[in-house]
Amino acid sequence: MNNKKTMGRILPALLVLVGLATLSFTVANGVMLRLQPQQGQTYTINMKTNMVSMLEVQGQTMNMSQIMEIRQSFTPLEVNSEQSVIQSQVQAIKMTSSQMGMKLEYDSEHPEKNSPMLAGQTGAFDAMLKEIDTLTYDNLGQRIGEAEAMSVGQLGSVIIQLPKKEVNVGSQWTFDKKQNVNDTEISVKMTYTVTAISKKSVDVSIAGTVESSEVTGTYEGTASINPQTGLVMNSSIKQNLSMTINQGISIPMTMVGTTTIELK
Repeated sequence: MNNKKTMGRILPALLVLVGLATLSFTVANGVMLRLQPQQGQTYTINMKTNMVSMLEVQGQTMNMSQIMEIRQSFTPLEVNSEQSVIQSQVQAIKMTSSQMGMKLEYDSEHPEKNSPMLAGQTGAFDAMLKEIDTLTYDNLGQRIGEAEAMSVGQLGSVIIQLPKKEVNVGSQWTFDKKQNVNDTEISVKMTYTVTAISKKSVDVSIAGTVESSEVTGTYEGTASINPQTGLVMNSSIKQNLSMTINQGISIPMTMVGTTTIELK
């Protein structure tokens, strides 16, 4: 038998088998996302929102712009395969608002800059900075033993509801959450689609809606999830919201903006 001819027939077949085996391995072995933050490590969430609001008041359009930055830390006190107990606190808030030629500022780290006209809002911000919350989540990122469905502060941006099944590129999962805020029920629906997977991250695209009797809107963006911890490492979300303010007259308002999150 001619060894060269034999090898010439076998090698292409082997290459095909190797290729099929590699393809099979890639498809069959997805990533199982579970919330497993590092116990005792302090994480810091840096959030920045740029928002433009447009109001229709008696036939005239008014524009307001607002930039808000929030720094929030959280520390997993206890982590096991079933749940994580997390302690969290907002560390700093900074806001700049421009409307009708006026610039209003609030800075928790530099209170001398705070605008007197924001006195009412300043009190709410100051109270938020003093709160220390201890929260429990299951390994899919859902709150345990809490009446409210939404996460506190910016935690909901980095601890999201994770899928029960393992994911591959193209996988999708959706969750619906409802919360009663000031006697108004708000419904949020978010859909995540996996766009890429590596050892360091699971990248997803995000599409969502928010609905209530006063607010409707959409969300669109991207995020990267740490496959080891299940935490969102960074995200960028565009928001387009519509609502009506009732102050003796009905004032339609549209809010368009982008929120970015970075976890350190």
